[in-house]
Amino acid sequence: MSPSPLTTRLAPSPTGALHLGNARTFLVNWLLARQQGWRVLFRMEDLDGPRVRPAAARQAIRELAWLGLTWEGEIVYQSQRTADYEQALEKLIAAGAAYPCTCSRKGVERAASAPAKEDGLSVYPGTCRNRYAAAEQARAESGQPPAWRVRVSEELISFDDRFAGPRTLDLSKYCGDFVIFRREGLAAYQLAVVVDDAAAGVDAVVRGDDLLPSAAMQIHLRSLLGLGPAVTYWHVPLIVGPDGRKLAKRHGDTRISHYIEAGATPPRVLGLLAYWSGLLQKRKEIDLADLLEKFDLSRLPKEKIVFSPADDNFLLA
Repeated sequence: MSPSPLTTRLAPSPTGALHLGNARTFLVNWLLARQQGWRVLFRMEDLDGPRVRPAAARQAIRELAWLGLTWEGEIVYQSQRTADYEQALEKLIAAGAAYPCTCSRKGVERAASAPAKEDGLSVYPGTCRNRYAAAEQARAESGQPPAWRVRVSEELISFDDRFAGPRTLDLSKYCGDFVIFRREGLAAYQLAVVVDDAAAGVDAVVRGDDLLPSAAMQIHLRSLLGLGPAVTYWHVPLIVGPDGRKLAKRHGDTRISHYIEAGATPPRVLGLLAYWSGLLQKRKEIDLADLLEKFDLSRLPKEKIVFSPADDNFLLA
């Protein structure tokens, strides 16, 4: 009996418009999945409170479809899965693995032994770890609902990333006990992703290498919750600006919608993304079927790709 195919997901976050860097990662995910015969699901990660823009969610769906990307089943919206996240939180609380926290972000940064990293994480010093007997006490003493943190230990978490190679992380030194439920009553990214991937049977995750530490955090949560299946990871380098930072507004208008409005076609955008992925020797138009035939993960550059004026000019030609 042959093994079941792996399952992956395209999971945009509608806090802004889809840009070329996002599109390149989604394309690599999709090409690898279709080449290997995986199932492809679609999840909208719309939990980021006031930063979420419903119009951006609809736009991301349209633009990924415009590029030719397809998926199986209905789109899952994290904003509709609150009950599942609350159930996972209750399980962690009952196991003594999660505790209420009334610390502010600024307070954590002031108390941390190291300054906040580029990803915004400081090492949490454990201020609230044994401070409150229950959420009610935390709320009564602070005058506001608490957030919830999960306990981490000094145990090393190791995994073999299929693209980035073997990785080991000590969460106690990287971030400390991390937030899994925000004080607004919304699940944090790490918990929601673990719950959703397990519920959907996702066992292949392809994403940007800025999320490599998240893999260790998610492995930790998956173990505490007793969730399967085990996940295999592929973390690929990001597209960055000339300053080496992740592609963003500061590098100009790199939105897919900007290039669509300027008259770019899917084969032209795909041609640039394929060039960035080591699949073409030069920037040129290519359709998705031809690109799928050419796809070879081993040709993907190991280093970050710098978005250049020549890239912009190619799309606007």
